[in-house]
Amino acid sequence: MMFAIKAELQDPSAPLFVFTQQKTMYGGKRIAKGDRIFVFASKNKGEMEAESGVGLVAHGVVSMAVASPRLANVARQTPRVSINVQPSAWAQRHLGRSDLRPFSNWHDGRPETELNFKFYRQATDKIVGISDPTGAWLLEFFD
Repeated sequence: MMFAIKAELQDPSAPLFVFTQQKTMYGGKRIAKGDRIFVFASKNKGEMEAESGVGLVAHGVVSMAVASPRLANVARQTPRVSINVQPSAWAQRHLGRSDLRPFSNWHDGRPETELNFKFYRQATDKIVGISDPTGAWLLEFFD
């Protein structure tokens, strides 16, 4: 399984991305050291991301993954994980929210639809698991 993260980036060209206490959904809690991950930059802090979105920035390898402990006496909690990502390539083509928005037929099996559903149906920043076909499609943005 491959993964993708949508989160605010201070420096999209940094040699190491550090993400602390990130929400996980759609299998994202299974992320581990050595996994491949695609990094999407967002502007999501407290407001909706701009229509153009920042989008796909890099792909790399998870160099550290630590699950956050659950809080005592809280019944429903979204699992959170802190990860470090060592980027291995930067995107050569744009892929942001405006590119994915038209793909909303949730059952069409397209990579664009999978990403739109997982990242923007609930627009919070998060780590998600992605299918192998979607991962292969995303690699085309790095040629």
